Amino acid sequence: MVQDRPDPASLSSPAVSSIGVVGGGQLALMLAQEAPGLGLQLHLQAASASDPAVALASSVVLGDADDAEATAALARRCQVITFENEWVPLEALQGLRQAGVRFLPDLDALAALMSKRAQRELLQKLALPTPRWFPLEQVLAPPPAPQEALESPQAGVFIPPGALGADSPRRPELPRGFQYPLMAKSSRGGYDGKGTLPIADQQALEELLASVDPAGWLLEERVAFEMELALVAARDQHGNVVCYPLVQTHQQQQVCDWVLFPAPVSHAVEAFARNIAASVLTALDYVGLLAIEFFFGPAGLQVNELAPRTHNSGHYTIEACACSQFGQQLRLAALLPMGSPEPLVPGALMVNLLGRDGTQERDEADCQALAALPGAHLHWYGKSESSPGRKLGHLTLLLESSGNAALQQEAQAKLQEVRSIWPLP
Repeated sequence: MVQDRPDPASLSSPAVSSIGVVGGGQLALMLAQEAPGLGLQLHLQAASASDPAVALASSVVLGDADDAEATAALARRCQVITFENEWVPLEALQGLRQAGVRFLPDLDALAALMSKRAQRELLQKLALPTPRWFPLEQVLAPPPAPQEALESPQAGVFIPPGALGADSPRRPELPRGFQYPLMAKSSRGGYDGKGTLPIADQQALEELLASVDPAGWLLEERVAFEMELALVAARDQHGNVVCYPLVQTHQQQQVCDWVLFPAPVSHAVEAFARNIAASVLTALDYVGLLAIEFFFGPAGLQVNELAPRTHNSGHYTIEACACSQFGQQLRLAALLPMGSPEPLVPGALMVNLLGRDGTQERDEADCQALAALPGAHLHWYGKSESSPGRKLGHLTLLLESSGNAALQQEAQAKLQEVRSIWPLP
């Protein structure tokens, strides 16, 4: 049975009453749904008047996330600005910060997480486990010329350093210790499988080099993992850190299909994941919400990616935890005490509802059937367009079993029920 949440009337008055959000998609929508219960007004910077969160906003500034002028207009309507995603023009926003605009997370902390390369460098600096990697341009760097190659004994001709191969193309070479297969990742942007590409052999590497700017990509070893995990953590302005439960995530064609709480791992693994989160948050003096994606397998726990915001893997917290990830982000922005991340139920399964071929009428009928499932909570994002694989909504099903084995059996049975109504695209 779900425990009761705290009465909103018992909440202390927020020091901040108006919050701006850059973005108007489903993450902003779920922030907007939480805001009234905390006595907060939410103002949006949205790319389109048809974006999912617009209807619930106190006011809207139309502009893409990288439109700094729109963000300046948003700043005049609110006391603090937070973000739906991290793809914002940091340099252009520095002027607003210097003028006194408060951002959550702070722009300096955000800068350290803006690119996958910056994330990898941070994790290495903190000695935290992550797949081995190297910048893509490194495969093009000429190897140091050995001294014996600079002089030709056969002809007795001296060849100046740097002249060998200066005008002829050289096959890219992997750094010592790396071998195929590898995974190529765009350093900036990329989500739901976009911006990633498996590199199986030399030909695939050369094709990648011919199609992208090497400076914007990195290569990392392919990880033999048993499962993927995720954790959402939060840190307040006093340095306090709280973590939501570690969850298992399952990908379908590199898009998250479902999330299971709790993850079927040992307490030691979960404790290590929490320690990693606390290390990153503390090192960056980070205030806000941070999601961490992990690989788990023979090499142990390895950090895959960091996301400085609410996260798809944390949607289950809306029904399953005392304070959802969205309520937590708003609390941090409003300088309210952090809410409890403790679970209210033994477990939960969150299933993403991905776009598929079909009509709007079919979607509506299937949504009604999904909402009628026992323990189900439907979240439909109201997007104006659908395409195969696009996240249109999600369904959270609360679980009642105790013990990992029983919970996994219950989750698998519920997943089959969902798939009988809403199959994968």
